[in-house]
Amino acid sequence: MAEHPYYEQDFANIDFRKYPERYQVGKGEQGVLLVEPYKSEILPYWRFKTPEIAQLSADSIYNLFLQYKRDHDFVGMDMARKYLQMGFTRSRRYANHKSGRKYGPDGEELPRHEDRVKAESAAIFYAKYVEARDDPDYQRMRREHQEKYG
Repeated sequence: MAEHPYYEQDFANIDFRKYPERYQVGKGEQGVLLVEPYKSEILPYWRFKTPEIAQLSADSIYNLFLQYKRDHDFVGMDMARKYLQMGFTRSRRYANHKSGRKYGPDGEELPRHEDRVKAESAAIFYAKYVEARDDPDYQRMRREHQEKYG
């Protein structure tokens, strides 16, 4: 199966702040670990080991979302939204699977267990993710970006 053309870009050498037209929203968390300078700005805040750490992380990333919003930087807003979403999905995975691995070597789903601490971290990230995702300015800017650049 061929890669999506978006992923054929030279991510290591593209500054998406300077060239927002090269950015495509993608599905879910796509591109979250590729798009610079946002990865370098947001990733250091992304943590979910305990609910206290998750709260600090989610608040910090959401504050970056708001700063990008003030700067009229849709790509930054979308990347912050993706990190919030990833905080939810990864902490939820660890809540369900102690190792963080959902599947074993045979491709079968590993047994689930409930880690209430990671589940609480997931809930914290989910609340901030929804707040970002449902922000009316974010939604408007997302539509405009997709209409203009695809």
